[in-house]
Amino acid sequence: MQNKPITFQFISEPSDVNYGGNVHGGSVMKWIDQAGYACATTWSGNYSVTVYVGGIRFYEPIKIGEVVKVDAQVIYTGTSSMHISINVFSRNLKQPTFDKKTHCIIVFVAVDENGKKLPVPKWIPTTEEEKLQEQYAKRLMELRTQIEDEMKPFL
Repeated sequence: MQNKPITFQFISEPSDVNYGGNVHGGSVMKWIDQAGYACATTWSGNYSVTVYVGGIRFYEPIKIGEVVKVDAQVIYTGTSSMHISINVFSRNLKQPTFDKKTHCIIVFVAVDENGKKLPVPKWIPTTEEEKLQEQYAKRLMELRTQIEDEMKPFL
């Protein structure tokens, strides 16, 4: 199965504005979830739900009226889970190049109509870059386990 990135492109709108005059972080998170959902559902061929969003990093604000590009790509699969790398870019309409604004990893699980987990096709990295991405996802899984252990007394 080919692992082509899912890309959304659109212009940020005045309704996306925060109190500082830039795009609201919640709007960016919505776009991340939408692109991740499209990627996971395309990969699995089934309805998929978000189970984890981690390490979201906002590098720079996105300005209202900029072209926004959201790239989503599978970087690791488990039995029913898919780890999706999301990168958000933007550019001024008068500029030719995009600048990276946000990055995160989001994990989806494929489910049936009753919410029961379904198996997903295995993603096998072939290029060096893909192998590095898979190792990145595995390291993050280990870190999440440590974080969850730390959080248990407070849940």
